[in-house]
Amino acid sequence: MALLTVDAALLRKMFLAGAKNLESKKEIINELNVFPVPDGDTGTNMTLTILSAVREVNQAQDKSMKALSKAMSSGSLKGARGNSGVILSQLLRGFSKVVGNYEQITIPIAAESFAKAVDTAYNAVMKPKEGTILTVARAGAERAAELVGVSQDFEDFTTQVVQRMQEALDYTPELLPVLKEAGVVDSGGQGLLEVMRGGLDCMLGKEVDTEFEESATASAGKSARGAAADNISTADIKFGYCTEFIIKLERTFSMADEAAFKAYLSSIGDSLVCVSDDDVVKVHVHTNDPGLAIQKALTFGQLTNMKIDNMREEHNERVIMNAEKEAEAAAKDEPRKPYGFVAVSVGEGMNAIFRELGVDCLIEGGQTMNPSTEDMLKAVDKVNADHVFILPNNKNIILAAEQAKHMVEGKEIIVIPTKTVPQGVSAVIAFNPEVSAEENLEAMKEALGYVKSGQVTYAVRDTSIDGHEIHESDIMGISDAGIVAVGKNIEDTTLEMIETMVDEDSGLLSIYYGSDVEEKDAQELADRFSEKFPLVDVEIHSGGQPIYYYVVSVE
Repeated sequence: MALLTVDAALLRKMFLAGAKNLESKKEIINELNVFPVPDGDTGTNMTLTILSAVREVNQAQDKSMKALSKAMSSGSLKGARGNSGVILSQLLRGFSKVVGNYEQITIPIAAESFAKAVDTAYNAVMKPKEGTILTVARAGAERAAELVGVSQDFEDFTTQVVQRMQEALDYTPELLPVLKEAGVVDSGGQGLLEVMRGGLDCMLGKEVDTEFEESATASAGKSARGAAADNISTADIKFGYCTEFIIKLERTFSMADEAAFKAYLSSIGDSLVCVSDDDVVKVHVHTNDPGLAIQKALTFGQLTNMKIDNMREEHNERVIMNAEKEAEAAAKDEPRKPYGFVAVSVGEGMNAIFRELGVDCLIEGGQTMNPSTEDMLKAVDKVNADHVFILPNNKNIILAAEQAKHMVEGKEIIVIPTKTVPQGVSAVIAFNPEVSAEENLEAMKEALGYVKSGQVTYAVRDTSIDGHEIHESDIMGISDAGIVAVGKNIEDTTLEMIETMVDEDSGLLSIYYGSDVEEKDAQELADRFSEKFPLVDVEIHSGGQPIYYYVVSVE
């Protein structure tokens, strides 16, 4: 019997099934990311975005189509993280604008809602790029429009829409050379397709999982996690990284192997939990070098469910959060000021620099965890000012900031499109409290052109990009031009990267060393650079950032 309409109950179940399917494929989607950096990847960002919507859908008492649509839209908008998450939220927003007006969705209404979803998403992106999630979404909307008046059965209609989206996804490497070079399809498009596939399976009556752990949806609404009691120092945390993973065994894991593995983990950390069960081993350890634990585990098989948390940073985040609450309470008694600043930052040193420059509120995050639109809204709410400048300091956070801009009332929100922390620092320095917001916007944007940024990290997967063959654990130097240096040694690779950034007009090199780098190593790097470029002044700062050994700027 043909399915002619979709009611709120079925749409709700389809949405939850789609969200669950996306969550289950999160790591597969992360592996499609072209840049092999250890960051909050596409699968993670899209999952956190849709889980925020799931939380609102599950909390809604009203089960009508209008209430369901509002929950999907508002939940995803507030929880949007990263470019892919923001685009997904805009697709849901456009879709909801149409279906929220009906109690029963027909095929023409579905086609109209898909078209509205695509229009909304394209309008949210300043420079839409083909070969991305947008292309996949548009292909589905176009097929839906073709099927109006042709297909009378929702199961057939949705199946054909998903098939067209798959074809568009398969073609994305032909539209984006960087995808073709890396041998992958677009990760955002894959994520969207997983949502649609989950919904389709539900519609077809297949057994689907629509249950979510409470902790999963709760964490989608949090920007930071507490690591320890507030009254201890980070110096009291002997081993800084909480490292967890599961080994999918590919060889025998005997009792002797287990004992030796536990002994090794105990030699590099504490708080050890190592439990084997048939073909898997669950591992939890606190260590100062997660890579050593991971390398040893790889000798037994493949790894999954990997999670590394910087406990020192999490402790600092809680201390900072408590301090900000006290400052916020005190600020309520102060008169409203003309200008205020919100900046995304990570690392004690980076945070201190922004505070010294007068930034009112810091959002802990960046490449390793993209803050959500809701995080932006909460930060803006803490700043008692008429005009609030937001410094995203990461290209994958700019869209979330722009989305927050349109959701704030009573304040003018101005997003400075900073893609790196050094750009954020330059923008704040260029601020002049004596001129208008419009003049400051132009001056701060102009300042971005005077600074070149670079960062050094390690590769988390094998890939080919920017003409480089990259292998897991290689050290990469990434400048504004892309990956410009690949090697095995941190200092050598950093120096090679910096050399590509310096020209005859360069006068100042600023080096921010991360939490895994000693000051003496940073100084040695600075000395090596000064020998080659004696006319360039060099400054070193403790950035304290995780994951990235060095962040540098050349001016």
